Amino acid sequence: MPPLFQFLTILAFKIFISEQVDVAIIEVGLGGKKDSTNVIKEPVVCGITSLGLDHMEALGNTLGEIASHKAGIFKPQIPAFTVPQLSEAMDVLEETAGGLMVPLQVAVPLDIQRWGGDTLSLSGDHQLVNAGLAVSLCKCWLQRTGNWEKLLEKKQDEVAAGLELPPAFVRGLSTARLSGRAQIVHDTPLMFNGSADTSENSGELTFYLDGAHSPESMEACARWFSGATKANKTSTPLSSPPSTSFNVLNMKSFWGNGCLNYENDCVQSSNKMSKQILLFNCMDVRDPQILLPRLVNICGSSGTHFSKALFVPSVSTYNKVTSGTSVITSDIPTTRDLSWQYNLQRIWEKIIHGKDVSLDKSSKMDSVDSLPPHELLYQDISHCSPTDRNFACSAVMPSLPLTIKWLRDCVKENPSLRLQVLVTGSLHLVGDVLKLLRR
Repeated sequence: MPPLFQFLTILAFKIFISEQVDVAIIEVGLGGKKDSTNVIKEPVVCGITSLGLDHMEALGNTLGEIASHKAGIFKPQIPAFTVPQLSEAMDVLEETAGGLMVPLQVAVPLDIQRWGGDTLSLSGDHQLVNAGLAVSLCKCWLQRTGNWEKLLEKKQDEVAAGLELPPAFVRGLSTARLSGRAQIVHDTPLMFNGSADTSENSGELTFYLDGAHSPESMEACARWFSGATKANKTSTPLSSPPSTSFNVLNMKSFWGNGCLNYENDCVQSSNKMSKQILLFNCMDVRDPQILLPRLVNICGSSGTHFSKALFVPSVSTYNKVTSGTSVITSDIPTTRDLSWQYNLQRIWEKIIHGKDVSLDKSSKMDSVDSLPPHELLYQDISHCSPTDRNFACSAVMPSLPLTIKWLRDCVKENPSLRLQVLVTGSLHLVGDVLKLLRR
């Protein structure tokens, strides 16, 4: 058997040929130059999205090295498009394109005021950049295959002048869906207890899912989450604690959604107390010392502060394929190595406290069925005593299914609670959560 991605590539080609598709969109797996997808010698058009420092263990440590791998998909004289890039990456793309006589163009980000639709279905400002590239690639394919004129219909003059997009483009941009990227799932009481419970009898639990796992995508995720949580608030924001000021560097003063005292300072007109929770894991090839501070700082600069951080092992692994209908059980081994999750917690606590936190080695193999008390949600930073292994700002959870149940139990017992849970750091984690939520 070939490696997994090579096998999936061959399988995709087989299915596309059998189904006689009109157009196949082939995305690289890792870099481009050495990917199994790069066997296509004469594509109609090629595209390169925003480049960042990702998969550095395989592609190199600089943007230039990574760009050289991505530019490996360019083919002689075949049109190519990219998006605005940092000069270090753009120089490599242009040099490679010049050597192959590739007409390389930079796609202009979509202008939301001029595109003729109401709004993009995909959230986040970075999606305007992606949409601009998608429009350029589709238009090029239609032109090179003789189908562009058929799409203009009655709006030929406006489309030709670049003022509007073809109606089919607008429909596509308005209805596109991408699971696990800037996705919001409202976990209603009916979903998790099987009865027609009402919001008066239970709190609110909403999951914000984004599989960001690189520094650049984590920044985009943080901006999206900050905006989305503010947009979904139907009540006045939590009052800031007295004698403090908003300063993203002074995290200790604002820990717990700006509430130093749960009983007295958390007041909302709707009687719903909002708390932002981080549910995080990442693969060990990622650098959480870059990802976590970036997430905290971008969110903090927008006034969004995580009340708690929960670090959990993923269910799926990167080399295992499971069916979408398969069942994830809450059964977990009697012992489990959670050392990576404790390392993530140590990094998080350092961000919050501004100094290293030492974890007792014995804590790396705690009982796998132990969960923190629900009171953890209401503890402020004054309850935090890392030397006594008492963490009020974070927790290592034994398993993902138990974590989802714990969150559901928390809102079930407190009707005034609104939990907004950001799930990020790994597409595997996001996929597992979606499967558990049956989405």
